[in-house]
Amino acid sequence: MCQKNNPLKNKKMNKIKRNYLTTVVFLLLTVRALAQDSIFTYLPLEQARLQPYKMQVTYNKTSHLIFPSPIRYVDLGSDLLVANKAEPVGNVLRIKSAVRDFEEETNFSVITEDGKFYSFDVFYSSYPDALSYDLLKMQRSNERQYIADVLFEDLRGSSSSLTELIMENLYEKSSKTIKHISSRSYGIQFSVRALHVNDSKFFFTLEIKNSSNVSYEIDLVNFKIIDKRNLKRTVVQDKLLEPVRIHFPVMTAIHHADILGVYLLDQFTLLKDQVLEIEILEKNGGRHQKVQLENTDLIHARLISSLNVKTK
Repeated sequence: MCQKNNPLKNKKMNKIKRNYLTTVVFLLLTVRALAQDSIFTYLPLEQARLQPYKMQVTYNKTSHLIFPSPIRYVDLGSDLLVANKAEPVGNVLRIKSAVRDFEEETNFSVITEDGKFYSFDVFYSSYPDALSYDLLKMQRSNERQYIADVLFEDLRGSSSSLTELIMENLYEKSSKTIKHISSRSYGIQFSVRALHVNDSKFFFTLEIKNSSNVSYEIDLVNFKIIDKRNLKRTVVQDKLLEPVRIHFPVMTAIHHADILGVYLLDQFTLLKDQVLEIEILEKNGGRHQKVQLENTDLIHARLISSLNVKTK
């Protein structure tokens, strides 16, 4: 006797099959998506690898490394090494082995004020190939594989390399864009040569001309916001501004010579009755100079985009 088909039962079975197939397809798509995500998420770090310098150290002699900029941070990979900065020079690192004849490889890292990160792999040798290293001689094309840029907090995300290039270019070739802000006495003329702005930072180019027969050595340069209404103001009432960066290679103007310096400050403006006072103090002397800038001088600072920054 033939059994009749049950339409209700067949409909229920078809629904179960559809649900099963839908679940299988969903799982396959999910696995595929996860596999694709893993490909894009877990990329190898090989492309970001920083090639370290190779260096030998010994126990009886000290090695010296001369960096292009003052040293800001040093991290030793182990107690096998001992290192310190050579004072008062800030860009020379002294390093040697703390123990004799260590066999394993160690390392150390250095960050300099210009935002460069240097990495070194270190090996022990009783007779090192060299004891002094001048990184100033390195060509930039060769440095790129060994050095990385670091963004310091005080630059608020600005590239330290770009900031360095801007300050060097302003020092080397910026034209005089301000002619009315200067002071002169005892054969010393102090002036604000130019004022630029970039990425919420002011670049002050200062100039000192010494027309006397006595050299002029700079002891300190102060940037202060003062209230011009209060003639009897005190030091406490002045707001001292701290430069973010300073590029002033030569701090002494010998007789009948000129010197330049570039100061980087966070961007600011002045209230109605305030002025910016820049004061320069002579070391072991009294030929101090000061100039004042109004708010109009600040807001008319030239954009760096108009300056042709020359890369090395």
